[in-house]
Amino acid sequence: MAQASAAARAPETGAFDAVVVGAGFAGLYMLHRLRGLGFTARVYEAGGGVGGTWYWNRYPGARCDVESLQYSFSFSEELDQEWNWSEKYSPQPEILAYANHVADRFDLRSQIVFDTRVMAATFDEDTDSWLIETDRGDRVTAKFCIMAVGCLSAPNCPAFPGMDDFRGPIYHTGEWPHEGVDFTGLRVGVIGTGSSAIQSIPIIAQQAAQLTVFQRTATWSVPARNEALSEDYLKEAKAHYPELRAKARARPTGFYFPFNMQPALQASPEQRKEQYEAAWERGGLPFLGAYGDLLFEKAANDTIAEFARQKIRGIVKDPTTAELLCPQNVFGCKRLCVDTDYFATYNLPHVKLVDVSKTPIERFTKEGIVVDGTEYKFDAVVSATGFAAMTGAFDKINITGRGGRTLAEKWRAGPRAYLGLASVGFPNLFMITGPGSPSVLASMIQAIEQHVDWLADCLGHMRETGARSIEPLQADEDAWVAHVNDVSTVSLRSTCSSWYVGTNIPGRPRVFMPYIGGFPVYVQKCNEVMNNAYEGFVLKGARQGNTPPQVNFTERWQVPLDIEVISPAAVAAKRVPVV
Repeated sequence: MAQASAAARAPETGAFDAVVVGAGFAGLYMLHRLRGLGFTARVYEAGGGVGGTWYWNRYPGARCDVESLQYSFSFSEELDQEWNWSEKYSPQPEILAYANHVADRFDLRSQIVFDTRVMAATFDEDTDSWLIETDRGDRVTAKFCIMAVGCLSAPNCPAFPGMDDFRGPIYHTGEWPHEGVDFTGLRVGVIGTGSSAIQSIPIIAQQAAQLTVFQRTATWSVPARNEALSEDYLKEAKAHYPELRAKARARPTGFYFPFNMQPALQASPEQRKEQYEAAWERGGLPFLGAYGDLLFEKAANDTIAEFARQKIRGIVKDPTTAELLCPQNVFGCKRLCVDTDYFATYNLPHVKLVDVSKTPIERFTKEGIVVDGTEYKFDAVVSATGFAAMTGAFDKINITGRGGRTLAEKWRAGPRAYLGLASVGFPNLFMITGPGSPSVLASMIQAIEQHVDWLADCLGHMRETGARSIEPLQADEDAWVAHVNDVSTVSLRSTCSSWYVGTNIPGRPRVFMPYIGGFPVYVQKCNEVMNNAYEGFVLKGARQGNTPPQVNFTERWQVPLDIEVISPAAVAAKRVPVV
């Protein structure tokens, strides 16, 4: 990816209260809270600007799949009122502009160092502090090291044989050139049919002379039904923003949408068809809210899966291509995609679908890609192969805790963290939306805010009580990891291979990484841990041992479960609707 070279600067040394790794939404909000507490802080960011995922993911058609009005910070009512979203689902440039607006409005840039990648973080047991080293020669110490590295920030770039021989450019959707790419008149190959491919393929097809898509696994996708937001709509929405935010926090996904708790199997076939048609017309992720049991009962899921297949068959004119595009796995087992004219794109005469499920890509050549003995010639190739989700960004940093043990060693059999916030053996190291928290199964910005607010109260409490370090207890970490795994088996989401369980990366252990038990259930657990004097943690050096903190920032997250959506019986059965 072509970028301007980083400006020369002298390596920095010094000591901070906290170092934050990453300047996406998590890093920005963490810095804002640290400053409010009076902590000295430094943020290191590998990119040349703020925005995290939205700084790097600039591929054609990139946009959010949560409605703009809810995919935004909720900590400032003034920010809510002053920012205007132009579309129902924000495009990447607008989300990036929002991130930059937040950085400027809250004067955050002065403490962020850009174009600098953290390479190592080492815990010093004598001083209870972290040494952080970067690729620019920086060596700084901090009492707290906070990983705001993102869940989908480490691109997965499969190394196909012969890639270096290919004469044309190879682009990854997660590392897109900032100047953009013009595919006009070119023969283009796209590898993958996940979210980034589904968003970009219709737009690339408008430019390319020839477009060939290599599909290993068909992906479920529903129409986005995106639209411009009128001034009147925004005015009405902003008049009720606090109520919307409160309702969203009480929902299992951390964002609000109408949800029908009725079981699909209790409805007649005619009623189900009517319900599915209405949900299809509304579009977006709420399609999975058509009935309450779709991700828990296979027979119920079969009804929505067959409805969606019939929609694909009705859109795609060529029967063979249509069948290839019909997924055979559980509907919503992987992250449900939303699209604009994705399936219709395969009706264009210059667009071709190649199935590589049984005959994988063999190799690249100078002129293209070989599959099953056939060479497909291209001028450019797009690798839409996703990310090493949840833990990929941690893998890029040599994190060493107590006794010289690295996080990579500890996580070899799968990530282990208490509440997705901290891991035994790594005192004063925190993870924002880490494995074992709702993260990607919730609205990411709300999940980020909840973690940061919890951490802000925790760090303030440590300062007030003189605590030198905080670290989970082994028994509590083990119990939480077991609970995360146990809850995952209740949902049909645990039944298929996906990046949720790491199976998109060869050699990764199969572990369901996000917490599927619902955002409010998780928040309630975090609140209980805090109110019970940091139950499950040991605070070293704190006067009078563990004590409950003065709650400031976490108070807004203490909301009851939305019983409109989650009945007591459903909670007892660990059955919570998830998108």
